[in-house]
Amino acid sequence: MEISRRKFLGAIGASAVGSVLPSSLKADDTYIPAKDKLKGAEKIFTVCPFCAVGCGMIAYGKNGKIIGIEGDADHPINEGALCSKGGALLDLVNSEKRLKKVLYRAPKSLKWEEKSWEWATSQIARRIKKTRDATFLQIEDGKTVNRTQGIASIGGAALDNEECYLLSKFMRSIGIAYLEHQARI
Repeated sequence: MEISRRKFLGAIGASAVGSVLPSSLKADDTYIPAKDKLKGAEKIFTVCPFCAVGCGMIAYGKNGKIIGIEGDADHPINEGALCSKGGALLDLVNSEKRLKKVLYRAPKSLKWEEKSWEWATSQIARRIKKTRDATFLQIEDGKTVNRTQGIASIGGAALDNEECYLLSKFMRSIGIAYLEHQARI
């Protein structure tokens, strides 16, 4: 009897699956069914923030904390599937290393200072205004251009269409010509 390479590899694969399958069907005492773990949790429909694909996700929240994330089976883009980054989002959200406050390091300083969100937003607004005023160009080659070349804007995949629209309208209203999105980079 002659065995082709294809049949040989198929037999090896079938025997490997056959030897692993019975051990994976054993009951595990630590397993908690998802329906019990998520009982009483609030469903939050959202979009994965990692890339520009826009996969739909369902996050489950209880007592102000995300306790579970899964793909949204009714979402037309991913139909319930998540990539490795989307599947690991729960660890990102609940990580102890995640920054939850504003840290600022002054120029030439070696230490970080904790600042308020109000301070941070006011600093950002001041710096945008200062840069815009210093680099604003009204006329170039005899034509009215009214733009700033000292600031650029980049949108992110976590923004939906409406947010991207509002961001681009705001950026153009203050004269920013360099608009980009992470999906194109």
